Amino acid sequence: MKFQVNRDVLADAVAWSARALPGRPALPVLSGILLEALDDSLALSVFDYDVSARALIEADVAEPGKVLIPGRVLAEITRSLPAEPVQLVTSGAEAVLTCGGAEFGLLTMPVEDFPALPAMPAKVGAVGGGVFATAVNQVAVAASRDDTLPMLTGIRVDIDGTGVSLAATDRYRIAARDFLWNPERPDAQAAMMVPARVMVEVARSLRAGEVSVGIGDGIAGFECAGRTTTVRLLDEQFIDYRSRLTDDWPIRATVKAAPFVEAVKRVALVAERNTAIRLSFSEGQVLVQAGGGDIGRGAEAVGAELDGDDIQIAFQPHFLLEGVAGVQTENVVINMVSPTRPVLITDDGDDPSFRYLVMSLRLN
Repeated sequence: MKFQVNRDVLADAVAWSARALPGRPALPVLSGILLEALDDSLALSVFDYDVSARALIEADVAEPGKVLIPGRVLAEITRSLPAEPVQLVTSGAEAVLTCGGAEFGLLTMPVEDFPALPAMPAKVGAVGGGVFATAVNQVAVAASRDDTLPMLTGIRVDIDGTGVSLAATDRYRIAARDFLWNPERPDAQAAMMVPARVMVEVARSLRAGEVSVGIGDGIAGFECAGRTTTVRLLDEQFIDYRSRLTDDWPIRATVKAAPFVEAVKRVALVAERNTAIRLSFSEGQVLVQAGGGDIGRGAEAVGAELDGDDIQIAFQPHFLLEGVAGVQTENVVINMVSPTRPVLITDDGDDPSFRYLVMSLRLN
């Protein structure tokens, strides 16, 4: 096996592939990145039986072949190489990588022990990379990091013709986003639960262009610009989140997102751990307050339009900020019922595409 490739292109592809490497591989070979030199390209593959990642890049291939190299070591090396073309040649149990005046002899792993990657499942539709990345980031904040209840670590994806809905919850909040896409069939119907961490990694690495989404027998696939990720799906069980986002909201406050966020961040500096930010809404303003304990107290008034009765309500600061961060419009709408009921945060459109339901805290 022998090939030459652009240093930046290789380093980028290796870094992207290495993010899918398992932290604690079940088998030693699963810690490796498989390099396959094809006719005029190089494929880099990672697989841990749950998630696979495959990147295809241009390469000048002199001798086709395969080699399995420890992934994290390869990522560190390629990231630090000089700005020169990279050449890799296999010699027995060693892969010799040269770049400018640098040379590394890397011990290889048995290629025959590396499992075959699942194929990209049948395509069900495609969406612009920017829309997909934004939607995933808006809802992923509400997914739980606790693996004891897998349903809470996933993002629910519902496909209905030209519409797609994403949702996630950790029991304390629900984030949901709707968007339009290009289905393979106008009557496409599907539902799946995708691990949130995988969708976040896919969204993080997206480039310009469309993301193709495939669904197969227990797996989903995402493909964009020569990079393919497949993931084993979680159980489809999920809460009926839509019914919780369509309550009657007798109190509606509209604030400008940027000054509101800055005020909450400033006042939160004196909020002790696990204590609340208090919001007091009245005509023309919202008073943001926190503290009063051992550190001190803080308060700041921000302009607000209020439709309904005056109300005081409290939240965990980071839960509140993560919800407001998901709003893409200049103004944020905070829909309320009472100080003890959940609050719905949306943009200021007539039919908001993003909805964030968050529990309030009891006022002392």
